Amino acid sequence: MIDTQNLPTEPGCYLFSDREGAIIYVGKAKNLKKRVSSYFSRHDLDPKTESLVAAIAGLDFIVTDTEVEAFILENTLIKKHQPKYNIDLKDAKRYAYIHITDEPYPRVHTARQPDGNGRYYGPFVSAREREDLLRLLKSLFGLRSCRRLPRRPCLRAHIGSCSAPCTGRIGEDEYRERVRRAESVLKGDIAGLIRTLREEMAALAERQEYERAMELRDQIAALEGLRERQHVDRQKTYNEDIVNYIASVGTVFLMLFNVDRGTLAGKREYTFDETEGFLEEFLARYYADHEPPQEVILPVPVDDAVAGYLSHLRGGKVRVVVPQRGEKKNLLDLVKKNVEIAFFGDRIKLDELKRRLHLPDLPVAIECFDISHLSGTAMVGSMVRFLWGKPDKRNYRRFRIRTVEGVDDFAAIAEVVRRRYSRLQKEGGEFPDLILIDGGKGQLAAATAVLRDLGIKVPIAAIAKREEEVFVPGFSHPLPLERHEKASLFLQEIRDEAHRFAITYHRTLRKKTVAP
Repeated sequence: MIDTQNLPTEPGCYLFSDREGAIIYVGKAKNLKKRVSSYFSRHDLDPKTESLVAAIAGLDFIVTDTEVEAFILENTLIKKHQPKYNIDLKDAKRYAYIHITDEPYPRVHTARQPDGNGRYYGPFVSAREREDLLRLLKSLFGLRSCRRLPRRPCLRAHIGSCSAPCTGRIGEDEYRERVRRAESVLKGDIAGLIRTLREEMAALAERQEYERAMELRDQIAALEGLRERQHVDRQKTYNEDIVNYIASVGTVFLMLFNVDRGTLAGKREYTFDETEGFLEEFLARYYADHEPPQEVILPVPVDDAVAGYLSHLRGGKVRVVVPQRGEKKNLLDLVKKNVEIAFFGDRIKLDELKRRLHLPDLPVAIECFDISHLSGTAMVGSMVRFLWGKPDKRNYRRFRIRTVEGVDDFAAIAEVVRRRYSRLQKEGGEFPDLILIDGGKGQLAAATAVLRDLGIKVPIAAIAKREEEVFVPGFSHPLPLERHEKASLFLQEIRDEAHRFAITYHRTLRKKTVAP
């Protein structure tokens, strides 16, 4: 039993450990005694926190002078210990960047990760928008895209879409000025660049350098066209991040928009377990690895210490704003709409699956099992999990078959289903809304028998290859689903992902077996 009576009432961080002494959770508090005591006195804890409390065997704490110091210390401790019950911030999606290299004649190209020299702009949400912009910058400013300067001019040089530094046609200073202007576009200062170009065009016309003036005129026209396509152009002189989320069935679906001086520069998506204070923890974790902007727009108020913590990280004032009306509230609504589209756009196929399989609840969480082997050797099992109609890859599982010899898919399915759900029973984990088996009536019967033995009542179905027939317990014939209707196509999508995951694991084991 954890003794909380002697805990201080000052701010600080607390560390929960398990029976092996491993740190399983790090938290911060304005009042350590009050916060830690709440874990053991409340009866309305969410499932994840209940699981945490059940695993706590030890407590340690560190007092800080201020709440801001507690924020800073919490992130240091989380990075050091990687606790099991702190939220795991992994991008739900990764987007590419535009990279301008650090060379005498910098080149511009697409980069998947910002892990080299030079400057990176993005990430860009739309690949089409990114490529259109990249194409425009290269042709507009004559920037090179070749990995190495060629000895002879390439096709782009001949058609005039590259300034061809390889030929000595342009000096280093003039080329870098072109790069600087391209970066002005990437930073969102299109209006400022247009003003500069207009001034230069007027000066060139005065000097009767009409050919160069016409070149600038074409650049201005292209930039004005680009500016019109910008979705968010609010003429700001500072950067903003806009955060909004939807919490549903114990999971938080969160999206963060990066706005660079009024121009939407990119977005990031996250999913994690819903716990008390999850928004403050998200902000603390996220901005420990990303420089805070001058303003953060949120849908709900957070502790005043958050602004102090972000200001500390930035080295300058950060405003945390919760708008109730006006332009910023409209932006919050826009982010929430994107959350709904990104995470809940598959609600229709979930509703259809519920109706066609006669399920008692919406199949928000679906787990699917598959077996892979080569003539009975290196037999493996896979389990993939879909949440709200999308792959939940951090909860995929792989199984090396232990108890089956030879080719026996029925016994192999039974083993992996038993291992998965007996463990969930033991750990008090959440069961899915639907279990899907890759196979026919035999595989379904084997899995159903395991669930019956374990006393688990979760809807289960199987989908057989070739005819894509769907079977459920209690019926000798497949359900009357057409293979091209929404429910069937969704089940095929899940089954195919489980098969892909199993094959990948199987190939990995085979490579290890034949390796010299």
